[in-house]
Amino acid sequence: QVQVAESGGGLVQPGGSLRLSCAASGRIFSINAMGWYRQAPGNQRELVATITRGYDSYYETSVKGRFTISRDNAKNTVYLQMNSLKPEDTAVYYCSLEIYSTFSSKRDYWGQGIQVTVSS
Repeated sequence: QVQVAESGGGLVQPGGSLRLSCAASGRIFSINAMGWYRQAPGNQRELVATITRGYDSYYETSVKGRFTISRDNAKNTVYLQMNSLKPEDTAVYYCSLEIYSTFSSKRDYWGQGIQVTVSS
C-alpha cells in the first residue's frame, strides 16, 4: 500500500515563512500530478498549487508570487514554500498525489492535513 505523510506546518507571524513537505512511500510505480489544497474554517477546500511530473506548475491567484511548489521525484516528495504569509492563509493544508502503484493502476492519495496559522 501507499502512505502519505505531511510535515512543516505551525504558527507563524504575518510576513513570515513556512515550508510544507509531503512524502509518499510504499508501493509506488510513479507519481504524476502533485498538489496542495487548503481548507479554512467554514470554507470549502480550495486548490493552492499543482505541479506536473514535468515540473509545470499552477498557482491560485492569491498565492502567486508568494508560494512556490516544487517536487523531488527521487524522494516522491512535494514541497510548498510559503513566503510573505498573511492571516488569510490560515487553514489546514492537504497534499494530493496522483499515484500509479503499477503501470496501469492509478489512484489519488491525500495527506492527513496540517495546520498553518498566521497570526501575531
